[in-house]
Amino acid sequence: MPQEHTLLIKEGTVVTATDEYQADVFVVDEKIHTIGKNLKVDAKQTLDATGCYLLPGGIDSHTHMELPFMGTFASDTFETGTLAGLHGGTTTIVDFVIQTKGDTLGSALNQWHEKAGGHAVGDYGFHIAVTDFNEKTKAEIRDLIEKKGVPSFKAFMAYKGALMVDDQQLFYLMKEITKWGGLLSVHAENGDVIDVLVKESRAKGECSPRYHALTRPPLCEAEASGRIIDLAYQAGAPIYIVHMTRWATQRNQKALAETCVQYLLLDDSVYSKEGFEGAKYVMSPPLRKKKDQEALWQGINQNLISAVTTDHCPFMMKQKEMGKEDFSKIPNGAPGIEHRVELLYSEGVEKGRITRNKWVEMIATGPAKTFGLFPRKGTIAVGSDADIVLFDPKKEQTISAKTHHMNCDYSAYEGWKVKGKCRTTLLRGTVAVEEGVAKIGKGFGQYLPRNKFNPTH
Repeated sequence: MPQEHTLLIKEGTVVTATDEYQADVFVVDEKIHTIGKNLKVDAKQTLDATGCYLLPGGIDSHTHMELPFMGTFASDTFETGTLAGLHGGTTTIVDFVIQTKGDTLGSALNQWHEKAGGHAVGDYGFHIAVTDFNEKTKAEIRDLIEKKGVPSFKAFMAYKGALMVDDQQLFYLMKEITKWGGLLSVHAENGDVIDVLVKESRAKGECSPRYHALTRPPLCEAEASGRIIDLAYQAGAPIYIVHMTRWATQRNQKALAETCVQYLLLDDSVYSKEGFEGAKYVMSPPLRKKKDQEALWQGINQNLISAVTTDHCPFMMKQKEMGKEDFSKIPNGAPGIEHRVELLYSEGVEKGRITRNKWVEMIATGPAKTFGLFPRKGTIAVGSDADIVLFDPKKEQTISAKTHHMNCDYSAYEGWKVKGKCRTTLLRGTVAVEEGVAKIGKGFGQYLPRNKFNPTH
């Protein structure tokens, strides 16, 4: 019989979405075995967590590793991207599989398994983005949910001619997914209107990065969000709106939403930076106004937002320069996975915008519950995976592309001074990163088949 791997974390302050207390945590193999004060156990490894918060490993449920997009590929692989996440306290990602039109959902899922399997350093699951819904696609949904562990799907209401589906496909899709216990997430922007605005802007010679934001106005997002909420109500389907930049109210129905850390911290003034600097922030939806940031922070505290993710989709500046003469050709996306946990603490908790419990809910517990990973992931509890972050709230750092681990040659937060740092990250009971040094590598990450959507969470 192989010997058990045992690890004791002493003198930490456990922080979950609901509680905060002093405790030791004893880990046996990959699971949390015991939580209590002054534990007297025989452990092969001991970590002193004095002065640190013990958090459940972060879950970033919106990432795009190696995404084929706009004629190029996102620059982070599953290896580099998940390792960067571990450096910043994110132990699990849920990445988006993108169906190629004319191909099956199963074939797309297999392609992403090939990209991630044996490569990812952190744990991972998949959503499937449906770009071509038909009878053949419809027949795949049940097996994907019940046998492949993929209960969440995505549809795009934008990117016309590439990813976008029409309202009829959306309606059929959400009904079928709901029938088998799944959840549809939606990129909510009016792709038809955006298409017209982009054409008009280009015709006038208005082609710098600032026009990316001007051709994707808030109205296009608000209209699409309202429309999908109405369609979901008619279909009797739960709905999850990704990367919300502005909050829209809805009737009494299961309508969930996430926002991303960049929409809480950055605003559209960055698009007017000199030269081509604004291209670094070209993402969809674009960054909004400062007043929208405040509305999102309020939405978090009012339980209207269930997760803060990143939409991590990095491109090198050379790739961004594909759109140097035409903003509509700039690959949409930015790096973010490494700094989500720390930025949300520094700008949220330290500045009194959210509590520590709400912080943990946004970075870990919320996405775990929504996407069928709870209680295996997303909390510190007996029987849960020992994904634990030792977080030093007093440690200060400055974010820079020179020191980050994401495979991207710029940072959206260059020069930001941050209070709080992930000192040690454990993944399934193993020290993954300690004091900025990776202790595990390629292939350590495991695929996570997930449970069906639970509307009572």
